[in-house]
Amino acid sequence: MVYFLALIPATALTVMGYFVFYLASRSEGSFQRFGKYLGFWAFTLAGLVILGAIFAASHPRHHGPMMGMNQMHGRMHGPWHGPGPRFFGPRGDEFQPGAQTPAAPNSPAPPAPASPASH
Repeated sequence: MVYFLALIPATALTVMGYFVFYLASRSEGSFQRFGKYLGFWAFTLAGLVILGAIFAASHPRHHGPMMGMNQMHGRMHGPWHGPGPRFFGPRGDEFQPGAQTPAAPNSPAPPAPASPASH
């Protein structure tokens, strides 16, 4: 359905091509030749837009600019069967919100508060 939107630029390019051909037929010399090439180029681009829409419609599974990278990544590493999300956020065995974190094994104990001197 979305691929019908390709008809809008293709129609605009076709109309511009006819307009350029009309102006080129009224020109002389190098402008006439340049106008013919420019009109032909507009028709060629309109045809390429239509062919691109047909190609995209015939391959509906492949959408998105990074489709090659996403599919390759899934094939290389396979599905994730571990606990929790694959890349973002902590896993279940690493961190629990509100829990005390254990002290490092070889860290010195924090100093005790100094007692007031008795004189």
